[in-house]
Amino acid sequence: MKRKCTMLILLIVILLITTGCWNRRELNELAITMALGIDLTKDGKYVVTAQVVNPGEVAGKSSGATGSSPVIIFQETGKTIFEAIRKMTNSSPRSIYPSHLRMLVIGESLAKEGIGKPLDLLSRDWELRSDFFIVVAKGRNAEDILKIPTSLEKIPANKLFDALEVSEKAWAASSGYTLDELIKDMISDGKQPVLTGVRAELKGDKTSLAKQNVEMIDPHGRLYYQDLAVFDGEHLIGWLDEKQSRTYNAITNKVKSTVVNVKCPKGGNFVYQIIKSHAEVKGKIKNGEPKIDIKIRAEGNVGEIECNVELTKSESIAKLEKMIEKQSDAMFTKAVQQIQENKKVDIFGFGEVLHRADPKAWKTLKNDWDQKFEDLPVNIKVQAEIKRVGTVGNSFLEKIK
Repeated sequence: MKRKCTMLILLIVILLITTGCWNRRELNELAITMALGIDLTKDGKYVVTAQVVNPGEVAGKSSGATGSSPVIIFQETGKTIFEAIRKMTNSSPRSIYPSHLRMLVIGESLAKEGIGKPLDLLSRDWELRSDFFIVVAKGRNAEDILKIPTSLEKIPANKLFDALEVSEKAWAASSGYTLDELIKDMISDGKQPVLTGVRAELKGDKTSLAKQNVEMIDPHGRLYYQDLAVFDGEHLIGWLDEKQSRTYNAITNKVKSTVVNVKCPKGGNFVYQIIKSHAEVKGKIKNGEPKIDIKIRAEGNVGEIECNVELTKSESIAKLEKMIEKQSDAMFTKAVQQIQENKKVDIFGFGEVLHRADPKAWKTLKNDWDQKFEDLPVNIKVQAEIKRVGTVGNSFLEKIK
């Protein structure tokens, strides 16, 4: 009898843990959302724009495609973001499903008012992964960005995601920031967050943003990344220019590869193609005064040259390396000083470096760190190394001359 009771209990337990997906949802009941845009109206309400996949068009012609748009826009307004998303069911026949989100675009007006509330919803939503990129629509609303059809990639959200990955690997003036990275910087004592800006270039009237935009060799609507947005906590306070953005990425070790134009002494330029970069940031506090020392090591190749130099000689290579170091030192130093004077917030994480170097002294500094950051001495030293000069030695242009 005791054995039968034991077996019955085991069977009940097994049945309880093998009941299947009680809360399952079929794919044809979901609106797969690839991008979300969030804007703020003048009366303080949120406008949420969802870029949803049109599965019949993405699947291909063999699956019944009709030539319609591969994505559909749904948009609603609400006092809260959650309310606006739920109100989309008024027009969408399927539930908005953001688990495959690639891009979150924040309108510039909302970024200035504060991005804390939108991030709170996204950070606690169990349906969201945190690996999507967050960008700020520079000079526009987020909905303007999401409504532009793109070439090469059928789904505009994929275009934005892939373009940002390519840009940060090849140019170093932009970077992809995820939800976790952004929140970490927002709550840090010694670092303020930045986000990459996305811009829309429009030519002609808005009718050009219909289907024919992707059928033209020179589309009337283009999306491209430009500059970094600087935040003080949750509020957008300004933008970095291109040189300042590249300086930020170099100091924070976000440079994977880029190119640098270096002026030759007797006119012309040569291009230094960076293939590896690493910044070592050290800080110290002496008599209550902080100081930062930065050493940036770069390795690269000669990508293009107009200088009258003998590339087959080691002394010529050494001269080119010195030219790179001198110009880079000056550019980085100037960019950091401009950020200190104009933005007045520590986006580099110098405060975190000082905290690690001297936790006790940091407790005193952190209370008025923004003021200390403005006058913080920052010494930058670049060490450049040329690995290769290409498949030829001196330029054939010298022989032509």
